[in-house]
Amino acid sequence: MKTKRKGKKKAKARKIVLGILIAYVAVIAVIYLGASFYYSKHFYSGSQINGINCTGKTVEEVEEIIADEIGSYTLKVREREDKTENITATQIDMKYVSDGKIKELKEEQNPFLWPMSFTNHKAYTMSATTTYDEEKLAAAIDGLDCFKEENITQPQDAKLVEGESGYEISPEVQGNALDQDKAKQLLKDAIAGGETEVSFEDADCYLKPSVLSDNEELIKQRDQINTYLQVTITYDFSDRQEVVDKDVIKTFLTTDEEGNVGLDSEKVKQYVKELGYEYDTFGLSRDFKTSLGTTVHLKGGDYGWVINKDKETAALIEAIEAGESQTREPIYLYSGKCRDTNDIGGTYVEVSIQDQRMWCYKDGQQIVDTPIVTGSVAKGYDTPAGGVWAIDAKKRDTFLKGQGYSSPVSYWMPFNGGVGIHDASWRSDFGGEIYKSSGSHGCVNTPFENAKTIYNNVEIGTPVVVY
Repeated sequence: MKTKRKGKKKAKARKIVLGILIAYVAVIAVIYLGASFYYSKHFYSGSQINGINCTGKTVEEVEEIIADEIGSYTLKVREREDKTENITATQIDMKYVSDGKIKELKEEQNPFLWPMSFTNHKAYTMSATTTYDEEKLAAAIDGLDCFKEENITQPQDAKLVEGESGYEISPEVQGNALDQDKAKQLLKDAIAGGETEVSFEDADCYLKPSVLSDNEELIKQRDQINTYLQVTITYDFSDRQEVVDKDVIKTFLTTDEEGNVGLDSEKVKQYVKELGYEYDTFGLSRDFKTSLGTTVHLKGGDYGWVINKDKETAALIEAIEAGESQTREPIYLYSGKCRDTNDIGGTYVEVSIQDQRMWCYKDGQQIVDTPIVTGSVAKGYDTPAGGVWAIDAKKRDTFLKGQGYSSPVSYWMPFNGGVGIHDASWRSDFGGEIYKSSGSHGCVNTPFENAKTIYNNVEIGTPVVVY
């Protein structure tokens, strides 16, 4: 009996344990199946889409969150000088468009494997489909301050500017002007891609100066120009000077196609021509104060100074390029004896036809005052007058020959072709009105001693004033 009772108790215990197990399994099964059903409509725990926590959310709920985020979308535009501007979803009517991608992600989820989600979180990245108004986007872009003309500073090349001690390099200006087509396309692409920030600088959208301050060619130009401008050429015109300094030299500068700085020969030649206009005196009109105190106006002759324009142009260029300051006289084509403003100076011969008188001055002191006989008026041999000529030669003991005559002279000083000053031993009288009827063939007949004195005190080139 006891054995039977013990058997019944064991059977009952087994039934109880089995029942408990069945109940436990049933509960777990209910929970599992319930959760499986739940996750057939909701995202797993730990699921993320584009950083959005989707745990336990339905497709519709996730799409609503995405739509809200897109509605608050802002593209930050970074510009130079730490400026930023924004384009917002509101400005362009940007909206989320449900295209089934969220649902597809949900359907990839096996609801019966939900327990694995607690240890295997899923993070999805997807491009949300949006729509926006293209015209409003274009208007929003055009409305940015960076595209408004009044806010734009164009880039500027580094350049040479004149400073206190010479030419300097003024640095380039980067400015803030954009390659507008490139910049606008960058913004459109960023919005289409859902980007939240762009940098014009990083995307290389700014226009650039083409010449920078470290440009070797620019540095070379600066150094060459400053070498030229350090030169000072002083032209010596006795009582006057002309200075070719940096202000003059910079007007000569030119740059060739390869960027080499040089001197423009035509500009230099023009400067030398202007020197000629100012200082050439050869054959020019001039007023002359006579020994008798009157003033005569002289219009011709071959005495004076003329700068050799071609040779002096070359010499000036060479002097500047050598980089050495100097004082110089121009190269002359014709030269006189005195370079003062009054280039007749203090040593000259003066002949008055009307007074039949001649004077000679040396270093401002009168050394001869003599009567003379000039060209015969009656025979048409008038001595050339009304100008300043230069003594062309000096000869001793020669014969003056012409048609029908050959006259020996001891002192011969021609100043106008065959016309000159000489002694006339065949004459015993000088001055008065002899020249009108019995004058010379054009020369200035002079008493022997006075001709000798003049000969011994003048040089070739000494001016002879005849009036």
